[in-house]
Amino acid sequence: MGSATAQALEASSSALTAAHPVTLDVAGELFSAARLIGESSALSGALADPSAPAAARAALASRVFAGAAAPVQNVLAAAVSQRWSSSADLVDGVEELAVRAATIASPDADIEGELFSVSRLVADNADLELALGSRLGGGEGKAALVQKLVGSSVHPATSLIVTSLVRQPRGRRVRRLLNRAMRIVSTQRDRIVATVRSAAPLSAAQRDRLRAVLAGRYGRQIALNEVLDPSVVGGLRVQVADDVIDGSIAARLADLRHKLAG
Repeated sequence: MGSATAQALEASSSALTAAHPVTLDVAGELFSAARLIGESSALSGALADPSAPAAARAALASRVFAGAAAPVQNVLAAAVSQRWSSSADLVDGVEELAVRAATIASPDADIEGELFSVSRLVADNADLELALGSRLGGGEGKAALVQKLVGSSVHPATSLIVTSLVRQPRGRRVRRLLNRAMRIVSTQRDRIVATVRSAAPLSAAQRDRLRAVLAGRYGRQIALNEVLDPSVVGGLRVQVADDVIDGSIAARLADLRHKLAG
């Protein structure tokens, strides 16, 4: 991400935070705006053109999205008034604002956990991942397929995010889209995601202790994504971004074998 895009995202996110009300309808309209901008190179180029005055770009957005709700218009005007490193970054930025809006609108929903579950579902089903990632078939059909699979098992905010992303993957793998969405949700909620692998499900007490330990280590609230992995044997393997804490019996045995061999 270029420095211009980073600054544009920060300013646009601040505009979203100041918008009122931020509802799932607002999130849905922002997703629609991202699709429309992404599908038209002429429109995305004009809205991200650094040589055009910011006021002119905001006026163009107002004309194109005249039928959108007031919060959506305000956020889009703020977004296109910023300087983006590329037109593709602008599309990604509006999409990120949509994910953030869905998060703001659903403060009590376990969006990160549900996105992780959908990602695991896709990872465990090669045919599903192929179908969602194929260039064949329209976006609406892919969205309908995902909606049929997750049904009412996830919060409406999660469903909106997943179906919106698969409608316009723009050449990105589905699991990459879902992982990016998880990071955005966590950032919006000012917490980090820890993926925990264990041979058996954690108890509520174990989850609470693990969250407390990790929060003390990283200085942030923790969202846990749990994976049952028999290869762990015992103990836990925890990954936070690129940081891996491996306290599994399998890791200890591997270390012992390495020392004996050396």
